[in-house]
Amino acid sequence: MTLAIFKLEYKWTALTVTTVGTTMSGIDTRIAIIGLPTISSQLHAGAVEVVWITQAYLLSATIFLLLFGRTSDIFGRVKLYNAGFVVFTVGSALCALSLDSYMLIAFRVLQGSGAALLSANSAAIITDASPRNELGAMLGINATSFRVGAMAGLTLSGLILSVFDWRGLFFINIPIGIFGTIWAHQKLKEISARDPIKQMDWVGFGVFTGGLCLVLLSLTLLSYGVTTSLAKGFVILFAGLILVYIFFWHESKSASPLLDPKLFKIRAFAAGNVAQLLLGLAWAGILLLIPLYLQLALGFTALQAGLAVLPLEISYLFMSIISGRLSDRHDSRVLVTVGLSLIALALLTISSLSNTSPYSQVLWALLLVGIGSGLYTTPINRVIMSSVPPVRRGIASAFMSTIFNIGFTASYGLIVLLIATGIPYDSFSKLLENAHLLPVGSTLRVEFLNGVHFTAIILSIIVGITIIPSLLIGPKNQGSEVSKSV
Repeated sequence: MTLAIFKLEYKWTALTVTTVGTTMSGIDTRIAIIGLPTISSQLHAGAVEVVWITQAYLLSATIFLLLFGRTSDIFGRVKLYNAGFVVFTVGSALCALSLDSYMLIAFRVLQGSGAALLSANSAAIITDASPRNELGAMLGINATSFRVGAMAGLTLSGLILSVFDWRGLFFINIPIGIFGTIWAHQKLKEISARDPIKQMDWVGFGVFTGGLCLVLLSLTLLSYGVTTSLAKGFVILFAGLILVYIFFWHESKSASPLLDPKLFKIRAFAAGNVAQLLLGLAWAGILLLIPLYLQLALGFTALQAGLAVLPLEISYLFMSIISGRLSDRHDSRVLVTVGLSLIALALLTISSLSNTSPYSQVLWALLLVGIGSGLYTTPINRVIMSSVPPVRRGIASAFMSTIFNIGFTASYGLIVLLIATGIPYDSFSKLLENAHLLPVGSTLRVEFLNGVHFTAIILSIIVGITIIPSLLIGPKNQGSEVSKSV
């Protein structure tokens, strides 16, 4: 079999195997979010604990992405991807066996490290296996699998919680993880280019980890809304930002950097990742705000909320497929800008919702988010991944996911902080734990709604700002030309 014929067949193998991982990831991200009020009630967890059940997973996934991305460039992507299935599956089982919220948070860290192994290598494996003129379509199909998983998660969450307790939300990952582990081991082949420099930048990893942890911890303290916590929060935030600055300074001096600074000379890579950071900050807010609004303001059950959010995922799914093919033929800047504009409009719609708003108004916002996100995601991913040389695709894929996850993870603490402008932290925790006992229109629900309005307006401004770097990613093929000199 010639190399050309092998790659023609292997691209579909690589796509289908990585699709299992992204589908599992999609299920887990949505199934947990819809179930947060139930988890809070059954584990007697406050608002910050509930946020950290989600944040711990994202923090772990984010911290390890760069390390695993760099490792995959040295040792190969397939070994790490296969290990990701094992770690994620074991982590899911331990989460389901947790006895309290703190144990659950700890095991979510393990689960997140497995997700990092999968995410750091998924796009790179597809990029290695796909012809350049089909890359957008292949990444679009892979993104579609995440949407399928997300839709399944929204539906499964409500169904599981109507029959079992919160533990079922994590047990569902186990059979999928076992299947993915076996299939990836049997089907994936190592065809990636290896980096001849084998050294690892452990100092950079330590500084990056410390800085990111401090930034997220600061947002947690700031969300308490009391004077002593505010003072500590700002001090810790400042210290975290200094460590992040030191990380980038260290990387520019290191002989074997965790993140190659030369990549930032590629305009498409640099601008695209700035856009990823900003949108991650807003997108997580949307995913948290809408289910919480439906359950805490309108009194929806978990099943009703999951089904109500489905139109977002369905529209996202179909638009991802369409935008993937469009990005192979047209300037990605147009697709990305239109997509971001629709998301900003959706947030302005959310800012006008009340406790008597008809579902049709919520549906309009959901469709705008889904269509806009579908128009944005595949083109921006294609531009970033095609802009870097093959030997740097592992770390590029990892950084692309890392930078989005940083925004995504920080957003949860930011959302609690912004919602607290309308409802005090203690009252918000009380609402989370006892929402099923309070009538629609109660004082706590109205105060929560005021926080939602302010939060949605701030997030719409962030999305509007995201348009600026998205316009700087350059024409469709510019990145691949620049990357030849890196």
